[in-house]
Amino acid sequence: MSDKVIENNQVSVSGEIVSGFTFSHEVFGEGFYMVDILVRRLSDSADQIPVMISERLIDVSGDYVGEYIRIGGQFRSYNRHEEKKNRLVLSVFAREVEFLDGEMENAKTNQIFLDGYICKPPVYRKTPLGREIADLLIAVNRPYGKSDYIPCICWGRNARFASGFEVGGHAQIWGRIQSREYVKKLSETESERRIAYEVSVSKLEYEY
Repeated sequence: MSDKVIENNQVSVSGEIVSGFTFSHEVFGEGFYMVDILVRRLSDSADQIPVMISERLIDVSGDYVGEYIRIGGQFRSYNRHEEKKNRLVLSVFAREVEFLDGEMENAKTNQIFLDGYICKPPVYRKTPLGREIADLLIAVNRPYGKSDYIPCICWGRNARFASGFEVGGHAQIWGRIQSREYVKKLSETESERRIAYEVSVSKLEYEY
């Protein structure tokens, strides 16, 4: 059962470590830490992806900034309570870690597969230039009755297809994790830059 559950949420990302390790939390004496990895796109831009990693997989006291690494694992979410409401926080949960000799040329450095259920009505829209976009929120089951809630973004034909999905429908999604900067207005005078994470969908299948 748990193997089947692991199969429904698979991530592989390769990139450069660009931060130190910061403590996140502890479970049964095992410490978990956060680290940021810069994953290049085929274009010249890159995505900065947060990774949660166990101290049992890597020596978290080491300095690995500038090293290249491949992470295999799952894309997970949890709710963080702030400013009187919950904020969805996303990160890659590492199950396997492999150090690389350097940057991988033209390799698939950012892949994700999700098998889950539509948990909000899709939001379909067009950009001012006429590009079609649809936003989906997918619930992916985890063991022990938990679920991860993963925002996904579809383009073009996929967006048109996804606009007809219904809540509770079963979807399978292939794509990559992307980061997007935005400005959050905190008050009339204050705002801060934040990063949102979502899955950019390259292929999807759907069953009612």
